[in-house]
Amino acid sequence: MSLKVDPIQDYKNAKAIRKLEKATKRLVEKLGRSVRIMEFCGGHTHAILKHGIDQLLQGYVKFVHGPGCPVCVLPMSRVDLAIKLASTEGLILCTYGDVLRVPGSERKSLLHLRAEGKDVRPLYSCLDAIRIAQENPQREVVFFAIGFETTTPQTAVLIKKAKEMGIKNLSVVSNHVITPAAIQHILNAPEMRELGRVEIDGFIGPGHVSVIIGTKPYEYFAEEFLKPVVISGFEPLDIMQSVYMVVRQIVERRSCVENQYVRFVSREGNEKAQRLVADVFELRKEFEWRGLGTVPYSALRINSTYAEFDAERRFSVELPKPKEHPACICGKVIRGMAEPTDCKIFGSVCTPSNPLGSCMVSSEGACNAYYRYRRGT
Repeated sequence: MSLKVDPIQDYKNAKAIRKLEKATKRLVEKLGRSVRIMEFCGGHTHAILKHGIDQLLQGYVKFVHGPGCPVCVLPMSRVDLAIKLASTEGLILCTYGDVLRVPGSERKSLLHLRAEGKDVRPLYSCLDAIRIAQENPQREVVFFAIGFETTTPQTAVLIKKAKEMGIKNLSVVSNHVITPAAIQHILNAPEMRELGRVEIDGFIGPGHVSVIIGTKPYEYFAEEFLKPVVISGFEPLDIMQSVYMVVRQIVERRSCVENQYVRFVSREGNEKAQRLVADVFELRKEFEWRGLGTVPYSALRINSTYAEFDAERRFSVELPKPKEHPACICGKVIRGMAEPTDCKIFGSVCTPSNPLGSCMVSSEGACNAYYRYRRGT
């Protein structure tokens, strides 16, 4: 179903959205059952809830919220590592804003350490870490890097620039994770069967990530697991059209990758950014994700060429076994096994101003989205 829309004005066009709603419902009625679609990206989760798309398609399409929020999937052990580094005398720890508010095993966050006088600095751009290192030549500066493929190229630029400039007091903790590996783990891994699997009919693929990696990496899932994948933009009309495209594939018994987000995403992606990442990083054999457990080849570490900037090699940090809050069900929410409102402490003890779990912290977290748009409904 093709729609002609103005590139600026019409992505919230109510008439077009209603047209897609009716067309989608007709397809679902042909199928004779409701459809379960996982939107991997936290940005999509917020858009779906903010614009009421889940309510518009209630009874026809069930949205399963996936692990597409990099702050949410950061395991407690990595949060504890950041807190331990930030507690080191004379060290400056820099990271993106949301990470500061994630509580560690002792219920303290980087924001608490900042209030206690530790030098913890939020950054808008990771390149600001170079300036901070230059202004503080006698102190160690650590950038705690986080994100999917969208933010990895920026960290690669930071590391390359630091090497070119001969900066010796700057290092990076890489927590960069890879989207396709997580999708495969959700569909295939025995550990996920033990933790509990959710039946998924198709995927709405992440838009920003796909700008970098393209649509090609998702072709394996469509072919191997017979699951439709549609790469989507973030406006209401984008998502409605993507849902329609997924449902149409299911009804027609097709499984392929389709690209709704054609204005930004190509099959090959941003090859220059890919080469930049490949120059600086290499795959880790395994990495722990909150909610998913240990996922093979799902994260990146700094390679030997740039080993001098690897904070995990520069600093030897021993950490106790991490402890999750006993009442928090973030792991189940990330796996799609529960909705935020299933949590007993949602919206009462756990709120955005007092988050006990990572899904409530991030602006892309499912609990945060439910708190903003579904609380009390």
